[in-house]
Amino acid sequence: MQDPNEDTEWNEILRDFGILPPKEEPKDEIEEMVLRLQKEAMVKPYEKMTLAQLDEAEDEFDEEDIKAIEIYREKRLQEWKALTKKQKFGELREISGNQYVSEVTNAEKDLWVVIHLYRSSIPMCLLVNQYLSLLARKFPETKFLKAIVNSCIEHYHDNCLPTIFVYKNGQIEGKFIGVIECGGINLKLEELEWKLSEVGAIQTDLEENPKKCIADMMVSSIRNVSIYDSDSSNSDNDAK
Repeated sequence: MQDPNEDTEWNEILRDFGILPPKEEPKDEIEEMVLRLQKEAMVKPYEKMTLAQLDEAEDEFDEEDIKAIEIYREKRLQEWKALTKKQKFGELREISGNQYVSEVTNAEKDLWVVIHLYRSSIPMCLLVNQYLSLLARKFPETKFLKAIVNSCIEHYHDNCLPTIFVYKNGQIEGKFIGVIECGGINLKLEELEWKLSEVGAIQTDLEENPKKCIADMMVSSIRNVSIYDSDSSNSDNDAK
């Protein structure tokens, strides 16, 4: 097919009869730059300003701009509130027993709270604190807390540590009591992340339980050993 923009006598005839549209002229680079600058100039200056800058420059705008600014300011304020709420926490914070009710039981509505009751003399507790600190940074919309167990519960047995409680709206939604329930002495960060996601405390991007891969490997290994033993037994019987 012939290019309709090609400079030929036939194309010129077709253009004269209106069969082909007028030839597209290449835009000059300077012309394109001017058009771009004109487009940018049409953007209201307040659309590039922060809330503080808007307050300072408010006297420079006319009545129409003021109305638009109010709408724009409200939009920016809502965006800021949403961001602040999402990034409200971001760290594993230490509390004492007398703060438990206010920080955990009476935490704000629909907020997930993860609290770890620990004793610093127990290595597993220190590992869990380390992992929770990392998860707190990854999931700043969830409140992560830790408290020395004696300050919250008197005479709590060491066999029950670490203890992790997950709260929402004053109710316990999940609990992991003792080394085994918390994941065992070989606990990995991803495994704890998965446990907390299963009860709803965080929204993980993990696609499956990391522990499942280990379990599958163990089952496969046991099966292979069983097959090997069976084959060896059959070989011994044949030899006899």
